[in-house]
Amino acid sequence: MADSDVVDLDLTIDNLVPKSPERVAEEKKESGNHLYKFKNYKGALTMYDEAIQLCPENAAYYGNRSACYMMLGMYKKALEDAQKAVSLDSTFTKGYIRMAKCCIALGDLSGGDQAVRRASELGGAECAASERRALETLRKLHEDAQRAMETNDYRRVVFCMDRCLDYSPSCTKAKLTKAECLAMLGRCQEAQEIANDSLRFDSFDTEAIYVRGLCLYFEDKDEQAFKHFQQVLRLAPDHKKAMETYKKAKLLKQKKEEGNEAFKMGRWQQALSLYNEALTIDKNNKIVNAKLYFNKATVCAKLNQIKEAAEACTAALELDENYVKALLRRAKCYTELGEFEEAVKDYEKLYKIDKSKENKQLLHEAKIALKKSKRKDYYKILGIDKSASEDEIKKAYRKRALVHHPDRHAGAPDTERREQERRFKEVGEAYGVLSDPKKRARYDHGQDLDDDGSGMADIDPNVVFQTFFNRGGQHFDFGGRFPGNTFDFHFG
Repeated sequence: MADSDVVDLDLTIDNLVPKSPERVAEEKKESGNHLYKFKNYKGALTMYDEAIQLCPENAAYYGNRSACYMMLGMYKKALEDAQKAVSLDSTFTKGYIRMAKCCIALGDLSGGDQAVRRASELGGAECAASERRALETLRKLHEDAQRAMETNDYRRVVFCMDRCLDYSPSCTKAKLTKAECLAMLGRCQEAQEIANDSLRFDSFDTEAIYVRGLCLYFEDKDEQAFKHFQQVLRLAPDHKKAMETYKKAKLLKQKKEEGNEAFKMGRWQQALSLYNEALTIDKNNKIVNAKLYFNKATVCAKLNQIKEAAEACTAALELDENYVKALLRRAKCYTELGEFEEAVKDYEKLYKIDKSKENKQLLHEAKIALKKSKRKDYYKILGIDKSASEDEIKKAYRKRALVHHPDRHAGAPDTERREQERRFKEVGEAYGVLSDPKKRARYDHGQDLDDDGSGMADIDPNVVFQTFFNRGGQHFDFGGRFPGNTFDFHFG
């Protein structure tokens, strides 16, 4: 007899009788439970699907599949199954608890309240206690966020939404509220990522489209932003925020362009007025406002309003700390205002951002200017320009030396006499340096005069004075004696 003809004597009656759909469905459910226990949720989901196909009126199967969907983070499907379960069995307490959990995860507080109330009616006051507490916490967080939003406290709103998302990870409203506030805080990349995630699930989500438009607007991408706001208003004509922001964005663009046009035409005062007007439109648009402040600074410089130009640059840098053009403009303003230390700080930061040869040279020149500012201004002491000729230097010295010679003020009060002595000494120092071509060149380049051993600290102003006036055989007598003076000067 062939092997194929051998009868399997282990076969039982149960093996020979076909299984009922209910029995097979129960086995599928048990297999699903086993897979669920070992966290193989996708495998469990397949088993529960097959069980439901066999027995579509069994509430427990929908309840199990609902739990599986929850573990996979698919809360909408989980909620649908929980609702189906309680529709098949209105006394299915676990179904209502799962409904409450799903509503909490989706941010549906009203639906959660109803499910908790029904679960409590069936299972007692302690039933769904944790869900009740979660709903209460969420309600308080949403109220706190609403108050914060009304006062433009966007950081607080983000904090509240993050706490809400701990309870409601699939709440689209919480995610997009957070995204909107991130955009308002200038964190547009994070906001865009959240909005894009939402649009992958629903390409017509008006809140997500609005957030993307808001980000584009804050990034100074006007035309793209306008298209997004227009799309929102086509889908939801009464979307208040989109309508207001779109109107504001168009006005801001208009005023900025009008200011730029006035600037190009050389109408500085009109340009300044338009830039100031544009700066009042939207305080939240930091990038555009930074550019407007820089434009304002440029106009102020044209109007020779150097202090105001520096202040406008500071305002721009408060909005964008690495705004190179504003940093460079402010450094130049500080130099013109004689605030050399501040100028050096700006050039140092500029060079840190961009280590170009040009910026290195600017920093070097600023440091020389600072060094010069901390020493005596010999040109100022003699009252001459930096381009003064040798003859002009001599004339200036003669005039100042005669005015401040101490013998001329011998009868003055002590305070006045000491002041004139100090000035006389400075005039001698100034002439001693500027009348010597080598010393003058070193002085003009910001080099220390002591480096070559020709320091000015030991200059005797009397010697300078005597040498200068004796060259021409001139004699002056001021009617007094300056300590250390061994020459007579006969005035007039």
